[in-house]
Amino acid sequence: MAIVIKMPRLSDTMTEGTVASWLKKVGDKINEGDILAEIETDKATMEFESFDAGTLLHIGVNEGDTAVVDSLLAIIGEEGEDISGLIKSVAEVKTETAETQKEEEKSETNSELPEGVIVVTMPRLSDTMTEGTVATWLKKVGDKISEGDILAEIETDKATMEFESFNAGTLLYIGVEEGGTAPVDTILAILGPEGTDVSGIVASYKSGSSNKAEETKKESSAPVAVQTTTDNVAQVTSNSNGRILASPLAKKIAQEKGINLDNVKGSGENGRIVKSDVENFTPVVAAVQTQTPVAQATSSVAAVKPFVPAGEVYQEEIKNSQMRKVIAKRLAESKFTAPHYYLTIELDMDNAIASRATINNLPDTKVSFNDMVVKASAMALKKHPQVNSQWKDEVMILNHHVNIGVAVAVEDGLVVPVLKFTDQMSLTQIGASVRDMAGRSKAKKIQPAEMEGSTFTISNLGMFGIQTFTSIINQPNSAILSVGAIVEKPVVKNGQIVVGNTMIVTLACDHRTVDGATGAQFLQTFKSFMENPVTMLA
Repeated sequence: MAIVIKMPRLSDTMTEGTVASWLKKVGDKINEGDILAEIETDKATMEFESFDAGTLLHIGVNEGDTAVVDSLLAIIGEEGEDISGLIKSVAEVKTETAETQKEEEKSETNSELPEGVIVVTMPRLSDTMTEGTVATWLKKVGDKISEGDILAEIETDKATMEFESFNAGTLLYIGVEEGGTAPVDTILAILGPEGTDVSGIVASYKSGSSNKAEETKKESSAPVAVQTTTDNVAQVTSNSNGRILASPLAKKIAQEKGINLDNVKGSGENGRIVKSDVENFTPVVAAVQTQTPVAQATSSVAAVKPFVPAGEVYQEEIKNSQMRKVIAKRLAESKFTAPHYYLTIELDMDNAIASRATINNLPDTKVSFNDMVVKASAMALKKHPQVNSQWKDEVMILNHHVNIGVAVAVEDGLVVPVLKFTDQMSLTQIGASVRDMAGRSKAKKIQPAEMEGSTFTISNLGMFGIQTFTSIINQPNSAILSVGAIVEKPVVKNGQIVVGNTMIVTLACDHRTVDGATGAQFLQTFKSFMENPVTMLA
């Protein structure tokens, strides 16, 4: 049976999208997860994947054309299936649906809402986001909000992102407390003129959206916890009568850990205690002398008093973040679906060390060993496109462009910013880009579009002193390179034992696309570039 695919809403403010490019054409076989098209939103150009399998029977929006959200984008079904009636029926209801939607929106926004009142809903900040968690509120009820102010930090399935207000007014109501998770389009906050009574709006909105929230909750694999009572809001934001200012999540963690909030210094607005303050709190503990059992001699035999443990079993539960859930899901899928194997090689780094020192003596130039690894990988991938591939059920995709993802550890897990067309970048350009993207990743400023489209991944733990390790492939890539530390040790050169510098790298390969000999040849080419850095400057 044919399935109608509509123009998705890929950002919180998106009302229409432009098809930048179609990656499939009519008649192509589509598998679940295949990228159908690149869609340009009001914020970025994002890949749009298919959630269904079949044959692409119809394209409703041509490349370069723009269509409103929920317009007919494509139809997938069985090969040869007659969809003329379906296209006609979709076209007939399009105008009617649009008019009905306009009337409903007009009724909801104009008739039910007092003048100047804006209901802010949980945005969909990534293409795969179904729910969001409020990591931090940067504003509180009663605050004056200007257009462009950051309201909150929202944790999606990909990253923690700042959510700004597109309207001005007073923050009248908060619908999801810090630490609370809610489906997309759930009421997040209400803005409006100061003193406006919004209790009726909250009640009617919650009543009208309860069914939708329940359906979303059933579809989601993770439980949804939404806190929207006005009592909680008052408790959080009040700063009178000596009440401690702390988020509900901070209070909950403090209670579980037995921490007195009177002793915790808040880093939030107006000294408000937030989650990180409690998690990083170190109580001052007085030194206590403990007595240990002493062996006592009785006759000629020493009798040792048995040790009686007096400790306390202590455990704590830490709620899995959206990022942690996605990391777990994707890595498990990769490990258990892609047949991994590993190839390890040791590099002579003496020339690389000397070359880096020479390069960094140039004015305004800073190149790291990781930058050299990225450049060497990009050049080796051009010579061995099989390693730069993707596995599909029916075909193998050889990527002739090189987009290298660089794994970056952040507070909540791991993100992989992508350097687009890495093979065309110089060492200094790679260095500047990696530093910029890593910095923004750790500051939660990286955008989802900057973490998509990788064809190969590099994970470097050398800076932590790790000499060798293996990584799980970042699908849909076919390989990932694990980079260890540079170690000074005795090596044999020209039949003599001398002091040298070496580095071990391990290539994890998907055996479905990369045979052992192919992976080995790639590593040989990579080794040649790393041990002779001048060849990377040609």
